[in-house]
Amino acid sequence: MHKDCCLLTVVINIKVMDKKELRTQIKALKKQHSKEELLEQSQLILNKLENNKSFIDAKIVMLYSSLPDEVNTHAFLEKWRDEKRIILPTVVGDDIIPVELKKDTDFAIGDFNILEPQNEEYTGDYDLIVVPGVAFDRNGNRIGRGKGYYDRFLCKHLDVKRIGICFDFQLVDEVPTEDNDIRMDEVVSL
Repeated sequence: MHKDCCLLTVVINIKVMDKKELRTQIKALKKQHSKEELLEQSQLILNKLENNKSFIDAKIVMLYSSLPDEVNTHAFLEKWRDEKRIILPTVVGDDIIPVELKKDTDFAIGDFNILEPQNEEYTGDYDLIVVPGVAFDRNGNRIGRGKGYYDRFLCKHLDVKRIGICFDFQLVDEVPTEDNDIRMDEVVSL
């Protein structure tokens, strides 16, 4: 418990820095947690998400297939794939191409070693888009890994509710922003 209190103090005291510095700081904080701790936090965060009114009401949800250092969504995807229409991002060139997760969908390792569904492009509507990130602030600002994939995708879906999900140490006082950064409507964390 004492270790967590100290960690929280470190996160709260992060001053405004540029995106590269913030990414480095968050990466160092992640290393202080075991895989088991991150998995346990992931389950708690996703429990909060599935009890969120926007998620409960949503019939078509864009989620993501997590990388090892992100809120782990793998079991969550399996849990909800028969209850809601789940759309997952794939990366093609510089763009996110959405693909529907169906019962018979196969996966392959795509760019950045992400498991991506192998299916045709989804072109329908969304009720909710759940977004990973390197860091978020309480105003919904977000930074990702620096390639702008989500910002380019989200700018085409500004009318859709956007929820960022992150570990507690990824929630900071202020995220540096640029004009093309798309803000989350809400951030779910511990």
